[in-house]
Amino acid sequence: MRLLVRHANLLLFQHQCGAGPVSSIRQMAATAATTGYLKLATSAQTTPATATSTMRAVDRKVSPLTDSFGRHHTYLRISLTERCNLRCDYCMPAEGVPLQPKSHLLSNEELIRLARIFVEQGVRKIRLTGGEPTIRRDIVDIVAEMKALPQLEHIGITTNGLVLTRLLPSLQRAGLDSLNISLDSLRKERFERITRRKGWERVIAGIDLAIQLGYRPKVNCVLMRNFNEDEICDFVEFTRDRPVDVRFIEYMPFSGNKWQTERLISYKETLEVIRKRFSDFEALPNGPNDTSKAYAVPGFQGQVGFITSMTEHFCGTCNRLRLTADGNIKVCLFGNKEFSLRDAMRNKDISEEDLVDLIGAAVQRKKRQHAGPVPVPVDLIHHSSIHHLVQQNHYQNHHYHHQIRRNCSQLSHVNAQGKAQMVDVAEKPISTRIAQAEAYVVVGEQLTQLIAANQLAKGDVLTIAQLAGIMGAKLTSQLIPLCHNIAISSVKVEAKLLEREQCVHLKSTVRCRGQTGVEMEALTAVSVAALTVYDMCKAVSHDICISQVRLLSKSGGKRDYHRNDRHHSK
Repeated sequence: MRLLVRHANLLLFQHQCGAGPVSSIRQMAATAATTGYLKLATSAQTTPATATSTMRAVDRKVSPLTDSFGRHHTYLRISLTERCNLRCDYCMPAEGVPLQPKSHLLSNEELIRLARIFVEQGVRKIRLTGGEPTIRRDIVDIVAEMKALPQLEHIGITTNGLVLTRLLPSLQRAGLDSLNISLDSLRKERFERITRRKGWERVIAGIDLAIQLGYRPKVNCVLMRNFNEDEICDFVEFTRDRPVDVRFIEYMPFSGNKWQTERLISYKETLEVIRKRFSDFEALPNGPNDTSKAYAVPGFQGQVGFITSMTEHFCGTCNRLRLTADGNIKVCLFGNKEFSLRDAMRNKDISEEDLVDLIGAAVQRKKRQHAGPVPVPVDLIHHSSIHHLVQQNHYQNHHYHHQIRRNCSQLSHVNAQGKAQMVDVAEKPISTRIAQAEAYVVVGEQLTQLIAANQLAKGDVLTIAQLAGIMGAKLTSQLIPLCHNIAISSVKVEAKLLEREQCVHLKSTVRCRGQTGVEMEALTAVSVAALTVYDMCKAVSHDICISQVRLLSKSGGKRDYHRNDRHHSK
């Protein structure tokens, strides 16, 4: 178990990236030698093509920030804190949200270190978000330290503007290049109603101060039906004498605002409203990575933009990565995957090169576009980005589970409310259940020779791995929460050294007579056996790859299964 804790992040990355079949095991072992860390894979992605693609992801000759679709990521958004001094009703509950212990968040030194690593790999723009980033007492120092990073071209901040009049001169001296300010109403009473706090005058003063200091601030406004749609043209008028970029953002329904989908006002509807009053409202050129569709009224000092994530996504040109306050990298705001760079960075055995490899592996996992209904990019608006990161996808995941509840009847371990449950097998017939599983552990030439000669200091690797696998199978219900405690009648674990492939092949066969299958026991057996091989061998080398942990067959239940692909070891 110590092994699992110590290498959790590395295992997770490589497990999700996948590895090749037995025929390519030698190539995988060679790659392991160059990256210097453990790789775990499952059969779901075990093809030579994916193995090659995965290994290229961390090749030093290829930028780790370029994904499999050729998108090069030069823009990093860093959340500095989970805390906020507003309670916007479309963003979070009035009582706030649970906060993590301070020790779980990145320290100043860790923030700067990760920023430097990303910049060295090709990031040229960093935006500091939150929570509310200006809550950080060391915000000025953070901006100065990041601005000093060689090759970083731009550093900005997204803020609610409450303390700008006090902080902005110091932030400008520290090197701040741009700022985004959230403002959903030009009317004081409405501002206080939606934010549940006072401070409208300070936000307006902060915008005007930014203009006086030479900035062209972006003003982010979330449009909501029956709240501020009657201010659409007022915001356009706001650009007449101020060089600001007002950006209308489509409202995103989620659990914190009670899924009020009727509040959404689409980009096209907003455009129609504006053109009724400003008939010469015209489109402007957009940059290749812009998330906002730019427009302006001729003669006005400012302009207007539309961020259309609910109705028209812009995934094809996305160049953004996100780092949460607790050190997780998110390659897609709407993806469910987060990978902890914090844990890896705090592990003394993981080098900076390993960190770059982890980043590269994460970027390679980025999909062509996010799935499902297109939600608003909440980190473009200050308040929503706060709590999206605070909750570590809490609201987005709630949205995801809300959608799949309609299909939850297809999942035996999920009840009608979408909650986890143990399957009731009381009515199932009693039958003889058999399951087989396998795994491979690539150990390399030196360890192959030592295992063959039984010369490892810890003892007989193959025998101990067999015993560990048998013990693991019997403990499955204690390790996997929703597994039944089954009276197993037989567990057999075979451990064979394949000297030509320089790997250990593990195969388990588990049998019982009961009302539920034993495939989880078979998979646990080979998994624990594989980890035991690693533990027995790690004193000699860490260049070890656990791959192809997979079910081979199961029988005796309602649905039998037999793997018949050509890589199946007979």
